[in-house]
Amino acid sequence: MSSDRLFLNYIDGAWVPGSGSTPIADTNPADLRETIGWVTDSTTEDVAAAVQAAERAYPAWRATPVPVRGRIVRDAGRLFEQRAAEIGRVLTREEGKILAEAEGEVLKGATLMEWFSGESRRLNGQTVPSEIPNTFAYTTREPLGVVGLITPWNFPMAIPAWKIAPALVAGNTVVIKGAEQTPWVTELVVRTFIDAGVPPGVLNMVQGRGATVGAALVEHPAVHAISFTGSTEIGHLINARGAALGKRVQCELGGKNPLILLADGDVDLAVAATAKGAFGSTGQRCTATSRAIVHRAVLDEFTHKLAAAAAAVVPGNGLDPASTMGPSVDSGQFGKVHEYLQIGAAEGAELVCGGGRAAQGDLEHGLFTQPTIWHVQRTMRVAREEIFGPVLSVVAVDDFEEAIAVANAVEFGLTSSIYTRDVNTVFRYVDQIQTGMLHVNSPTIGGEAQLPFGGMKKTGIGPREHSTHAIDFFTEWKTVYIDHGGGFRGGNLY
Repeated sequence: MSSDRLFLNYIDGAWVPGSGSTPIADTNPADLRETIGWVTDSTTEDVAAAVQAAERAYPAWRATPVPVRGRIVRDAGRLFEQRAAEIGRVLTREEGKILAEAEGEVLKGATLMEWFSGESRRLNGQTVPSEIPNTFAYTTREPLGVVGLITPWNFPMAIPAWKIAPALVAGNTVVIKGAEQTPWVTELVVRTFIDAGVPPGVLNMVQGRGATVGAALVEHPAVHAISFTGSTEIGHLINARGAALGKRVQCELGGKNPLILLADGDVDLAVAATAKGAFGSTGQRCTATSRAIVHRAVLDEFTHKLAAAAAAVVPGNGLDPASTMGPSVDSGQFGKVHEYLQIGAAEGAELVCGGGRAAQGDLEHGLFTQPTIWHVQRTMRVAREEIFGPVLSVVAVDDFEEAIAVANAVEFGLTSSIYTRDVNTVFRYVDQIQTGMLHVNSPTIGGEAQLPFGGMKKTGIGPREHSTHAIDFFTEWKTVYIDHGGGFRGGNLY
């Protein structure tokens, strides 16, 4: 089944095709026989046109009162709530996650809109006493100008929304490049902001290939900041290039998130959290639970119950209410997951369940992987490297100290969790774990709009996302001294 639908760019208030000649197929990963449409092929010239439109729109948007900008973001959030079912179905077809997860993502984006719209009433500076007589000193925030947003396929509605909202509230104009695997969702996000009242040129979208469009955004001299979510490798390249060009860069990158279960922890709660974190969204989320670090005293019980939870997972098309786990997003990601399945087998990982393709019946037409659990050694690649699929590595440990050592022995540091009933252990964990977010007796997944989102080590670059930290990234501070005494005062000025 094929469609001739072409997903266009949105530049200066108009829907226009890219100037390239090689469109990209948008394929349903649950059924590769279905071509949903085609992504317009854009070039550096299309990026330049979008940046020029954003430059032209910037003075008027910056002059728009902040609460007015906030009301537009608020209205976008309300529209997202109304359109959750529509956007959710498209998201499921393009990205693969089950419909409940897709609609939940849209509602999460709406919540973020609500919070950032409120920040338009709190875009505060400070008044600060000056040591100089008759001087009024204060600080204020200023927007950066044109900003570039590069967003991924795994949360194709929520991540664009949580980048666009603070950028607009702060007074910037935007050029966004969404993932080529999910062009329709990106289009629906942009249309929602347009319908909420964002003026032409303030929000522009360029579809196409990351190597062309994303690179051109990073290189363009009029783009003052880049906010990127994606692979660790690409993020560090963007950061290096951005630094060389004097740009502000924010990157949210990989994760290898551990769930620690100690001997006194609630095994049933830990099993439920691990299954949700490892197999929910097909493991294709940066906060997914990819490691379980389990005390040997409860290892057998944990493994037995988790294997039963994995057996209860129903891979399938996300539009089917019976499905509880969707496919990998595309053939490249599917291939990566199955390469790691081979690596784990070669390293000697002990397979508990899964380990291959789910291909019975109609699943043969999609990119489905069996929920996989294996026992591994902490030094194995599958215990240290991000897989981004429904694959869980279980590491056995003898005590809390070993658990923390294993948890911290990776290059990532996004999120983690611990299951224990000992309050003293909880605070030792909080103090010693090397992750930007952490959970006690709750899953590794999740984040709230009013709290910073991001990680340590190679997981994150620049200020956190969400909360006031997002506003910090998209604004500059200006410090103002007003002398109301008259006359020149010398002395040690610095």
